[in-house]
Amino acid sequence: MRIVLQRVAKASVRVDVEEVGAIGPGLLVLVGIGPGDERLDLAAAARKILDLRIFQDADGKMNLSLRDLGLEVLAVSQFTLYGDTRKGRRPSYAQAAPPELAEPLFDAFVAALRAEGVRVAVGRFGAHMAVELVNDGPVTLVLELAPPELEG
Repeated sequence: MRIVLQRVAKASVRVDVEEVGAIGPGLLVLVGIGPGDERLDLAAAARKILDLRIFQDADGKMNLSLRDLGLEVLAVSQFTLYGDTRKGRRPSYAQAAPPELAEPLFDAFVAALRAEGVRVAVGRFGAHMAVELVNDGPVTLVLELAPPELEG
């Protein structure tokens, strides 16, 4: 699973003219599902994201987590995180999980975040979406999550 986290002051996602998800301060979580991700511990992945100390404390140091502050998550499925640009000019998405595998895993990941007591807004799987955000910091992190047998 490839995840891009962006600390945001606010974020929203629209499909056509309909706003399908929006948050105030928190994290925009762009989620790419790849091969083998059905073996991931999604609860552990959710806890990792919610407990990352990437929010500022009173001294301006990144010592607080989203959970510490009671903030929100906007989760958006994004297969293009598995785009391979090593050859040619058109990215290959062969390493992205097919929709029939990716959609239930994305839904399970969102459920794992919600099970931790966090408010989670979502985009619409498979739709063409317009994502707006105000990046706070800016703070952007890339997480590569692998099943335990593939971690090095």
